Amino acid sequence: MNDLEIYLLVIAFLMLLSVLSSKLSDKFGIPVLFIFLGLGMIAGSEGILGIYFDNAVLAQAVGTIALIYILFGGGLDTQWRVIKPVLKDGLILATVGVFLTALFVAICVHYVLGFDFLESLLLGAIVSSTDAAAVFAILRAKGISLKKGLSPLLELESGSNDPMAIFLTVAILQIILLPQSSSFTDLILYFFLQFFVGIFLGVVFGILLPKILNKINFTFYGLYPVFTIAWVMFLFGIVTLLGGNGFLSVYIAGVFANKKEFVHKKNLIGFHDGLSWIMQISVFLTLGLLVFPSELPDVAWHGFLIALWLIFIARPSGIFLSLIFSKFSTKEKTFISWVGLRGAVPIVLATYPFIEGLENASLIFNTVFFIVLLSILLQGTTLPFVAKLLNLEEKIEEKKVEASPLFYQTLKQFYIDDDSKVIGANIAELQLPSNFLVLLIKRNDEYILPTGATIFEKDDLLLIQCDKPQRYKRIIKHIFK
Repeated sequence: MNDLEIYLLVIAFLMLLSVLSSKLSDKFGIPVLFIFLGLGMIAGSEGILGIYFDNAVLAQAVGTIALIYILFGGGLDTQWRVIKPVLKDGLILATVGVFLTALFVAICVHYVLGFDFLESLLLGAIVSSTDAAAVFAILRAKGISLKKGLSPLLELESGSNDPMAIFLTVAILQIILLPQSSSFTDLILYFFLQFFVGIFLGVVFGILLPKILNKINFTFYGLYPVFTIAWVMFLFGIVTLLGGNGFLSVYIAGVFANKKEFVHKKNLIGFHDGLSWIMQISVFLTLGLLVFPSELPDVAWHGFLIALWLIFIARPSGIFLSLIFSKFSTKEKTFISWVGLRGAVPIVLATYPFIEGLENASLIFNTVFFIVLLSILLQGTTLPFVAKLLNLEEKIEEKKVEASPLFYQTLKQFYIDDDSKVIGANIAELQLPSNFLVLLIKRNDEYILPTGATIFEKDDLLLIQCDKPQRYKRIIKHIFK
Protein backbone atom coordinates (compact mmCIF):
# COMPACT_ATOMS: atom_id res chain seq x y z
CA MET A 1 0.00 0.00 0.00
CA ASN A 2 1.23 3.52 -0.77
CA ASP A 3 1.05 6.45 1.66
CA LEU A 4 -2.24 7.81 0.27
CA GLU A 5 -4.03 4.50 0.74
CA ILE A 6 -2.72 4.23 4.30
CA TYR A 7 -3.88 7.76 5.10
CA LEU A 8 -7.34 7.04 3.66
CA LEU A 9 -7.57 3.82 5.66
CA VAL A 10 -6.60 5.60 8.90
CA ILE A 11 -9.03 8.50 8.27
CA ALA A 12 -11.90 6.09 7.50
CA PHE A 13 -11.09 4.01 10.58
CA LEU A 14 -11.01 7.06 12.89
CA MET A 15 -14.29 8.44 11.50
CA LEU A 16 -16.04 5.08 11.81
CA LEU A 17 -14.71 4.72 15.35
CA SER A 18 -15.91 8.25 16.18
CA VAL A 19 -19.43 7.54 14.92
CA LEU A 20 -19.67 4.21 16.72
CA SER A 21 -18.18 5.69 19.91
CA SER A 22 -20.98 8.25 19.98
CA LYS A 23 -23.15 5.42 21.34
CA LEU A 24 -21.20 5.84 24.60
CA SER A 25 -22.80 9.28 24.88
CA ASP A 26 -26.27 7.77 24.56
CA LYS A 27 -25.58 5.07 27.13
CA PHE A 28 -23.34 6.75 29.71
CA GLY A 29 -23.87 10.47 29.06
CA ILE A 30 -20.24 11.02 28.04
CA PRO A 31 -20.16 14.12 25.77
CA VAL A 32 -19.39 13.17 22.18
CA LEU A 33 -16.92 16.04 21.86
CA PHE A 34 -14.79 14.49 24.60
CA ILE A 35 -14.86 11.16 22.76
CA PHE A 36 -13.77 12.76 19.48
CA LEU A 37 -10.95 14.68 21.17
CA GLY A 38 -9.84 11.56 23.02
CA LEU A 39 -9.69 9.54 19.80
CA GLY A 40 -7.60 12.26 18.20
CA MET A 41 -5.16 12.17 21.12
CA ILE A 42 -4.99 8.36 21.04
CA ALA A 43 -4.22 8.49 17.31
CA GLY A 44 -1.58 11.22 17.80
CA SER A 45 2.20 11.02 18.04
CA GLU A 46 2.07 10.00 21.71
CA GLY A 47 -0.84 7.62 21.22
CA ILE A 48 -1.37 4.13 19.81
CA LEU A 49 -1.23 5.04 16.10
CA GLY A 50 1.68 7.45 16.53
CA ILE A 51 0.54 9.99 13.88
CA TYR A 52 2.81 13.03 14.22
CA PHE A 53 0.96 16.28 13.58
CA ASP A 54 2.04 19.78 14.66
CA ASN A 55 0.78 21.94 11.80
CA ALA A 56 -1.21 24.73 13.51
CA VAL A 57 -1.92 26.46 10.18
CA LEU A 58 -3.54 23.34 8.73
CA ALA A 59 -5.46 22.74 11.97
CA GLN A 60 -6.78 26.31 11.84
CA ALA A 61 -7.82 25.87 8.18
CA VAL A 62 -9.68 22.65 9.01
CA GLY A 63 -11.30 24.39 12.00
CA THR A 64 -12.38 27.39 9.92
CA ILE A 65 -14.00 25.28 7.19
CA ALA A 66 -15.65 23.08 9.81
CA LEU A 67 -17.07 26.07 11.73
CA ILE A 68 -18.56 27.53 8.54
CA TYR A 69 -20.75 24.47 7.96
CA ILE A 70 -21.39 23.74 11.64
CA LEU A 71 -22.77 27.27 12.10
CA PHE A 72 -24.78 27.20 8.85
CA GLY A 73 -26.22 23.80 9.75
CA GLY A 74 -27.14 25.11 13.20
CA GLY A 75 -28.84 28.16 11.68
CA LEU A 76 -30.69 26.07 9.10
CA ASP A 77 -32.04 23.87 11.88
CA THR A 78 -33.19 26.93 13.89
CA GLN A 79 -36.79 28.07 13.57
CA TRP A 80 -37.22 31.86 13.59
CA ARG A 81 -40.61 31.75 15.31
CA VAL A 82 -39.03 29.80 18.18
CA ILE A 83 -36.07 32.12 18.80
CA LYS A 84 -37.91 35.40 18.08
CA PRO A 85 -39.33 35.76 21.64
CA VAL A 86 -35.82 35.44 23.15
CA LEU A 87 -33.99 37.37 20.42
CA LYS A 88 -33.03 40.35 22.60
CA ASP A 89 -31.74 38.24 25.51
CA GLY A 90 -29.91 35.88 23.16
CA LEU A 91 -28.08 38.68 21.37
CA ILE A 92 -27.13 40.31 24.68
CA LEU A 93 -25.67 37.00 25.88
CA ALA A 94 -23.85 36.52 22.57
CA THR A 95 -22.15 39.94 22.78
CA VAL A 96 -22.15 41.51 26.24
CA GLY A 97 -22.15 38.11 27.95
CA VAL A 98 -19.14 36.92 25.93
CA PHE A 99 -17.20 40.14 26.62
CA LEU A 100 -17.92 40.02 30.37
CA THR A 101 -16.93 36.35 30.54
CA ALA A 102 -13.64 37.13 28.78
CA LEU A 103 -13.01 40.03 31.15
CA PHE A 104 -13.65 37.99 34.30
CA VAL A 105 -11.49 35.11 33.03
CA ALA A 106 -8.67 37.59 32.31
CA ILE A 107 -8.58 38.58 36.00
CA CYS A 108 -7.95 34.98 37.03
CA VAL A 109 -5.41 34.34 34.23
CA HIS A 110 -3.43 37.44 35.27
CA TYR A 111 -2.90 36.14 38.81
CA VAL A 112 -2.60 32.41 38.02
CA LEU A 113 -0.30 32.53 34.97
CA GLY A 114 1.28 35.94 35.57
CA PHE A 115 0.36 37.22 32.08
CA ASP A 116 0.02 40.95 31.43
CA PHE A 117 -3.50 42.31 30.99
CA LEU A 118 -3.67 41.98 27.19
CA GLU A 119 -2.43 38.38 27.10
CA SER A 120 -4.78 37.53 29.98
CA LEU A 121 -7.68 39.07 28.05
CA LEU A 122 -6.60 37.14 24.96
CA LEU A 123 -6.91 33.82 26.78
CA GLY A 124 -10.22 34.98 28.24
CA ALA A 125 -11.54 35.82 24.77
CA ILE A 126 -10.43 32.45 23.39
CA VAL A 127 -12.50 30.51 25.97
CA SER A 128 -15.46 32.92 26.09
CA SER A 129 -17.83 31.18 23.64
CA THR A 130 -19.91 28.06 24.22
CA ASP A 131 -20.78 24.93 22.26
CA ALA A 132 -24.38 24.12 23.08
CA ALA A 133 -24.61 21.52 20.28
CA ALA A 134 -23.06 19.16 22.80
CA VAL A 135 -25.60 20.26 25.40
CA PHE A 136 -28.62 19.31 23.31
CA ALA A 137 -27.02 16.00 22.33
CA ILE A 138 -26.72 15.15 26.04
CA LEU A 139 -30.24 16.35 26.91
CA ARG A 140 -31.73 14.39 24.00
CA ALA A 141 -29.78 11.29 24.98
CA LYS A 142 -31.20 11.51 28.51
CA GLY A 143 -34.70 12.42 27.30
CA ILE A 144 -34.75 15.79 29.09
CA SER A 145 -36.98 18.57 27.78
CA LEU A 146 -36.35 22.06 29.18
CA LYS A 147 -39.09 24.46 30.15
CA LYS A 148 -40.36 26.96 27.60
CA GLY A 149 -37.91 29.72 26.66
CA LEU A 150 -34.73 28.04 27.87
CA SER A 151 -33.99 25.82 24.87
CA PRO A 152 -34.45 28.60 22.26
CA LEU A 153 -32.26 30.97 24.28
CA LEU A 154 -29.45 28.42 24.61
CA GLU A 155 -29.79 27.55 20.93
CA LEU A 156 -29.56 31.20 19.86
CA GLU A 157 -26.69 32.00 22.21
CA SER A 158 -24.59 29.02 21.12
CA GLY A 159 -25.07 29.76 17.43
CA SER A 160 -24.34 33.49 17.64
CA ASN A 161 -21.67 33.88 20.34
CA ASP A 162 -18.77 32.38 18.37
CA PRO A 163 -18.40 35.47 16.10
CA MET A 164 -17.96 37.73 19.15
CA ALA A 165 -15.26 35.46 20.60
CA ILE A 166 -13.48 35.38 17.22
CA PHE A 167 -13.69 39.18 16.91
CA LEU A 168 -12.27 39.70 20.42
CA THR A 169 -9.43 37.22 19.83
CA VAL A 170 -8.39 38.79 16.51
CA ALA A 171 -8.73 42.36 17.86
CA ILE A 172 -6.66 41.66 20.99
CA LEU A 173 -3.99 39.87 18.95
CA GLN A 174 -3.82 42.91 16.68
CA ILE A 175 -3.33 45.22 19.68
CA ILE A 176 -0.59 42.97 21.08
CA LEU A 177 1.28 42.67 17.78
CA LEU A 178 0.67 46.19 16.40
CA PRO A 179 0.01 48.46 19.40
CA GLN A 180 0.82 51.68 17.52
CA SER A 181 -1.74 51.08 14.75
CA SER A 182 -4.60 49.95 17.01
CA SER A 183 -6.53 52.91 18.40
CA PHE A 184 -9.78 52.57 20.34
CA THR A 185 -11.67 54.34 17.51
CA ASP A 186 -10.30 51.90 14.93
CA LEU A 187 -11.41 48.93 17.05
CA ILE A 188 -14.94 50.33 17.42
CA LEU A 189 -15.16 50.88 13.65
CA TYR A 190 -13.77 47.39 13.07
CA PHE A 191 -16.41 45.94 15.42
CA PHE A 192 -19.31 47.66 13.65
CA LEU A 193 -17.94 46.79 10.20
CA GLN A 194 -17.57 43.13 11.19
CA PHE A 195 -21.08 42.82 12.53
CA PHE A 196 -22.92 45.14 10.12
CA VAL A 197 -21.51 43.49 6.98
CA GLY A 198 -21.93 40.01 8.50
CA ILE A 199 -25.56 40.57 9.52
CA PHE A 200 -26.59 42.43 6.35
CA LEU A 201 -25.18 39.92 3.86
CA GLY A 202 -26.26 37.00 6.04
CA VAL A 203 -29.87 38.21 5.85
CA VAL A 204 -29.65 38.91 2.09
CA PHE A 205 -28.12 35.51 1.23
CA GLY A 206 -30.53 33.75 3.61
CA ILE A 207 -33.56 35.34 1.92
CA LEU A 208 -32.24 34.69 -1.59
CA LEU A 209 -31.39 31.01 -1.08
CA PRO A 210 -35.00 29.66 -0.92
CA LYS A 211 -36.01 31.85 -3.89
CA ILE A 212 -33.15 30.51 -6.02
CA LEU A 213 -33.71 26.89 -4.97
CA ASN A 214 -37.40 27.16 -5.87
CA LYS A 215 -36.68 28.68 -9.29
CA ILE A 216 -33.63 26.73 -10.43
CA ASN A 217 -35.31 23.31 -10.91
CA PHE A 218 -32.26 21.02 -11.12
CA THR A 219 -32.88 17.72 -12.88
CA PHE A 220 -30.93 15.79 -10.21
CA TYR A 221 -31.49 16.17 -6.46
CA GLY A 222 -27.76 15.69 -5.80
CA LEU A 223 -27.05 19.13 -7.27
CA TYR A 224 -29.08 20.90 -4.57
CA PRO A 225 -26.67 20.03 -1.71
CA VAL A 226 -23.73 20.94 -3.95
CA PHE A 227 -25.33 24.32 -4.65
CA THR A 228 -25.93 25.06 -0.95
CA ILE A 229 -22.35 24.07 -0.05
CA ALA A 230 -20.98 26.46 -2.68
CA TRP A 231 -23.49 29.18 -1.70
CA VAL A 232 -22.39 29.10 1.95
CA MET A 233 -18.69 29.14 1.06
CA PHE A 234 -19.28 32.02 -1.38
CA LEU A 235 -21.10 33.98 1.33
CA PHE A 236 -18.30 33.44 3.84
CA GLY A 237 -15.67 34.45 1.29
CA ILE A 238 -17.36 37.65 0.14
CA VAL A 239 -18.21 38.77 3.69
CA THR A 240 -14.63 38.19 4.84
CA LEU A 241 -13.30 40.02 1.77
CA LEU A 242 -15.47 43.05 2.65
CA GLY A 243 -14.20 43.07 6.24
CA GLY A 244 -17.27 41.46 7.82
CA ASN A 245 -17.65 38.49 10.14
CA GLY A 246 -18.18 35.48 7.90
CA PHE A 247 -19.08 33.12 10.75
CA LEU A 248 -21.94 35.37 11.87
CA SER A 249 -23.18 35.74 8.29
CA VAL A 250 -23.44 31.99 7.58
CA TYR A 251 -25.36 31.37 10.82
CA ILE A 252 -27.82 34.19 10.06
CA ALA A 253 -28.18 32.97 6.47
CA GLY A 254 -29.19 29.56 7.80
CA VAL A 255 -31.78 31.06 10.16
CA PHE A 256 -33.36 33.23 7.44
CA ALA A 257 -33.32 30.43 4.86
CA ASN A 258 -35.31 28.26 7.29
CA LYS A 259 -38.04 30.94 7.50
CA LYS A 260 -39.27 30.09 4.00
CA GLU A 261 -40.34 26.89 2.30
CA PHE A 262 -38.13 25.60 -0.51
CA VAL A 263 -37.72 22.45 -2.55
CA HIS A 264 -36.21 19.44 -0.76
CA LYS A 265 -36.14 21.47 2.45
CA LYS A 266 -36.38 18.50 4.80
CA ASN A 267 -33.73 16.57 2.86
CA LEU A 268 -31.37 19.55 2.71
CA ILE A 269 -31.69 20.21 6.44
CA GLY A 270 -30.89 16.53 7.04
CA PHE A 271 -27.94 16.73 4.64
CA HIS A 272 -26.44 19.76 6.41
CA ASP A 273 -27.00 18.11 9.78
CA GLY A 274 -24.93 15.16 8.57
CA LEU A 275 -22.32 17.53 7.11
CA SER A 276 -22.12 19.31 10.49
CA TRP A 277 -21.35 15.99 12.18
CA ILE A 278 -18.63 15.24 9.62
CA MET A 279 -17.13 18.66 10.31
CA GLN A 280 -17.34 18.23 14.09
CA ILE A 281 -15.62 14.85 13.94
CA SER A 282 -12.96 16.17 11.54
CA VAL A 283 -12.10 19.26 13.59
CA PHE A 284 -11.99 17.44 16.93
CA LEU A 285 -9.86 14.61 15.58
CA THR A 286 -7.50 17.20 14.04
CA LEU A 287 -7.28 19.22 17.26
CA GLY A 288 -6.79 16.02 19.25
CA LEU A 289 -3.86 15.14 16.97
CA LEU A 290 -2.41 18.62 17.43
CA VAL A 291 -2.08 18.36 21.21
CA PHE A 292 0.80 16.52 22.91
CA PRO A 293 -0.64 14.81 26.04
CA SER A 294 2.77 14.80 27.78
CA GLU A 295 2.61 18.62 27.90
CA LEU A 296 -0.78 18.74 29.65
CA PRO A 297 0.43 17.83 33.19
CA ASP A 298 2.58 20.98 33.16
CA VAL A 299 -0.53 23.16 32.81
CA ALA A 300 -2.94 20.90 34.73
CA TRP A 301 -2.96 22.84 38.01
CA HIS A 302 -3.19 26.27 36.39
CA GLY A 303 -5.73 25.04 33.86
CA PHE A 304 -7.78 23.45 36.63
CA LEU A 305 -7.94 26.74 38.59
CA ILE A 306 -8.85 28.81 35.52
CA ALA A 307 -11.50 26.26 34.43
CA LEU A 308 -13.16 26.31 37.87
CA TRP A 309 -13.08 30.12 37.87
CA LEU A 310 -14.64 30.15 34.39
CA ILE A 311 -17.37 27.66 35.33
CA PHE A 312 -18.29 28.95 38.79
CA ILE A 313 -17.41 32.67 38.68
CA ALA A 314 -16.76 34.16 35.23
CA ARG A 315 -19.60 32.58 33.20
CA PRO A 316 -22.25 33.02 35.95
CA SER A 317 -21.18 36.64 36.52
CA GLY A 318 -21.43 37.37 32.80
CA ILE A 319 -24.83 35.67 32.54
CA PHE A 320 -26.41 37.31 35.59
CA LEU A 321 -25.16 40.78 34.63
CA SER A 322 -26.26 40.36 30.99
CA LEU A 323 -29.74 39.10 31.96
CA ILE A 324 -30.28 41.50 34.88
CA PHE A 325 -33.36 43.01 33.19
CA SER A 326 -34.66 39.77 31.65
CA LYS A 327 -37.74 37.75 32.63
CA PHE A 328 -35.68 34.65 33.49
CA SER A 329 -35.68 33.48 37.11
CA THR A 330 -32.60 32.94 39.27
CA LYS A 331 -32.86 29.18 38.75
CA GLU A 332 -33.04 29.61 34.98
CA LYS A 333 -30.05 31.98 34.95
CA THR A 334 -28.14 29.48 37.06
CA PHE A 335 -28.84 26.72 34.54
CA ILE A 336 -27.91 29.00 31.61
CA SER A 337 -24.65 29.67 33.44
CA TRP A 338 -24.01 25.95 33.81
CA VAL A 339 -24.72 25.33 30.12
CA GLY A 340 -21.37 26.82 29.17
CA LEU A 341 -19.60 23.87 27.59
CA ARG A 342 -16.50 24.84 25.67
CA GLY A 343 -16.01 23.11 22.34
CA ALA A 344 -14.16 23.40 19.03
CA VAL A 345 -14.04 27.20 18.79
CA PRO A 346 -11.73 27.84 21.79
CA ILE A 347 -9.22 25.22 20.61
CA VAL A 348 -9.30 26.58 17.03
CA LEU A 349 -8.81 30.13 18.37
CA ALA A 350 -5.92 28.88 20.51
CA THR A 351 -4.03 28.17 17.27
CA TYR A 352 -4.04 31.89 16.38
CA PRO A 353 -1.26 32.83 18.87
CA PHE A 354 0.79 29.91 17.47
CA ILE A 355 0.51 31.23 13.92
CA GLU A 356 1.33 34.80 15.02
CA GLY A 357 4.40 33.57 16.90
CA LEU A 358 3.39 34.76 20.37
CA GLU A 359 5.91 33.94 23.09
CA ASN A 360 3.38 32.14 25.32
CA ALA A 361 1.53 30.47 22.42
CA SER A 362 2.26 26.90 23.55
CA LEU A 363 1.22 27.64 27.13
CA ILE A 364 -2.01 29.30 25.94
CA PHE A 365 -2.90 26.39 23.63
CA ASN A 366 -2.30 23.68 26.23
CA THR A 367 -4.15 25.65 28.93
CA VAL A 368 -7.14 26.21 26.65
CA PHE A 369 -7.16 22.52 25.68
CA PHE A 370 -7.17 21.50 29.35
CA ILE A 371 -9.98 23.98 30.14
CA VAL A 372 -12.10 22.57 27.29
CA LEU A 373 -11.55 19.00 28.44
CA LEU A 374 -12.54 19.83 32.03
CA SER A 375 -15.54 21.88 30.92
CA ILE A 376 -16.85 19.07 28.71
CA LEU A 377 -16.37 16.46 31.42
CA LEU A 378 -17.65 18.42 34.43
CA GLN A 379 -20.53 20.34 32.88
CA GLY A 380 -21.40 17.85 30.16
CA THR A 381 -21.85 14.88 32.47
CA THR A 382 -23.84 16.81 35.11
CA LEU A 383 -26.31 18.65 32.87
CA PRO A 384 -29.22 16.23 33.40
CA PHE A 385 -28.62 16.29 37.18
CA VAL A 386 -28.52 20.12 37.30
CA ALA A 387 -31.70 20.40 35.19
CA LYS A 388 -33.53 18.10 37.63
CA LEU A 389 -32.02 19.80 40.68
CA LEU A 390 -33.26 23.21 39.53
CA ASN A 391 -36.65 21.74 38.50
CA LEU A 392 -36.38 23.02 34.94
CA GLU A 393 -37.63 19.93 33.14
CA GLU A 394 -40.76 20.22 31.07
CA LYS A 395 -43.26 17.54 31.99
CA ILE A 396 -44.72 16.17 28.77
CA GLU A 397 -48.16 14.63 29.12
CA GLU A 398 -49.45 12.29 26.48
CA LYS A 399 -52.72 13.38 24.97
CA LYS A 400 -55.18 10.98 23.41
CA VAL A 401 -56.12 12.23 19.97
CA GLU A 402 -59.41 11.09 18.53
CA ALA A 403 -60.30 11.27 14.88
CA SER A 404 -62.68 14.13 14.19
CA PRO A 405 -65.29 14.09 11.42
CA LEU A 406 -64.52 17.80 10.97
CA PHE A 407 -61.20 16.81 9.32
CA TYR A 408 -63.03 15.13 6.45
CA GLN A 409 -65.28 18.18 6.03
CA THR A 410 -62.25 20.40 5.36
CA LEU A 411 -61.04 18.38 2.35
CA LYS A 412 -61.46 20.08 -1.04
CA GLN A 413 -60.75 19.16 -4.66
CA PHE A 414 -59.32 21.61 -7.17
CA TYR A 415 -58.74 21.07 -10.88
CA ILE A 416 -55.85 22.91 -12.60
CA ASP A 417 -57.14 24.15 -15.95
CA ASP A 418 -55.25 25.55 -18.96
CA ASP A 419 -54.90 29.15 -17.72
CA SER A 420 -53.94 28.44 -14.07
CA LYS A 421 -51.05 30.57 -12.75
CA VAL A 422 -49.43 27.62 -10.95
CA ILE A 423 -48.62 25.55 -14.05
CA GLY A 424 -44.84 25.06 -14.12
CA ALA A 425 -44.40 26.18 -10.50
CA ASN A 426 -43.50 23.90 -7.60
CA ILE A 427 -45.29 23.73 -4.24
CA ALA A 428 -42.47 25.31 -2.23
CA GLU A 429 -42.33 28.26 -4.62
CA LEU A 430 -45.96 29.18 -3.88
CA GLN A 431 -45.21 29.73 -0.16
CA LEU A 432 -48.56 28.26 0.88
CA PRO A 433 -49.60 28.76 4.52
CA SER A 434 -49.21 25.82 6.90
CA ASN A 435 -52.99 25.39 7.22
CA PHE A 436 -53.44 24.94 3.45
CA LEU A 437 -52.11 21.48 2.56
CA VAL A 438 -51.92 19.78 -0.84
CA LEU A 439 -52.33 16.18 0.28
CA LEU A 440 -52.52 14.31 -3.04
CA ILE A 441 -52.32 14.91 -6.80
CA LYS A 442 -54.10 12.80 -9.41
CA ARG A 443 -52.33 13.03 -12.79
CA ASN A 444 -53.21 10.82 -15.77
CA ASP A 445 -54.80 8.10 -13.61
CA GLU A 446 -51.74 8.14 -11.34
CA TYR A 447 -51.72 9.30 -7.72
CA ILE A 448 -48.74 11.40 -6.63
CA LEU A 449 -47.77 12.18 -3.03
CA PRO A 450 -46.52 15.78 -3.40
CA THR A 451 -43.31 17.26 -1.98
CA GLY A 452 -41.98 20.81 -2.08
CA ALA A 453 -40.27 20.05 -5.41
CA THR A 454 -43.45 18.75 -7.11
CA ILE A 455 -44.28 20.87 -10.17
CA PHE A 456 -47.94 21.48 -11.03
CA GLU A 457 -49.12 20.49 -14.50
CA LYS A 458 -52.23 21.15 -16.56
CA ASP A 459 -55.16 18.82 -15.73
CA ASP A 460 -53.82 17.96 -12.26
CA LEU A 461 -56.55 17.18 -9.72
CA LEU A 462 -55.53 18.31 -6.23
CA LEU A 463 -56.81 17.04 -2.90
CA ILE A 464 -56.49 19.98 -0.49
CA GLN A 465 -57.05 20.23 3.25
CA CYS A 466 -57.99 23.70 4.56
CA ASP A 467 -59.94 24.33 7.77
CA LYS A 468 -61.48 27.72 6.82
CA PRO A 469 -63.70 28.04 3.70
CA GLN A 470 -62.89 31.75 3.30
CA ARG A 471 -59.16 31.09 3.47
CA TYR A 472 -59.50 28.32 0.87
CA LYS A 473 -61.39 30.61 -1.53
CA ARG A 474 -58.90 33.46 -1.06
CA ILE A 475 -55.83 31.29 -1.73
CA ILE A 476 -57.44 29.60 -4.76
CA LYS A 477 -58.40 33.00 -6.21
CA HIS A 478 -55.06 34.78 -5.67
CA ILE A 479 -52.57 31.96 -6.14
CA PHE A 480 -54.06 29.15 -8.22
CA LYS A 481 -56.39 30.92 -10.68
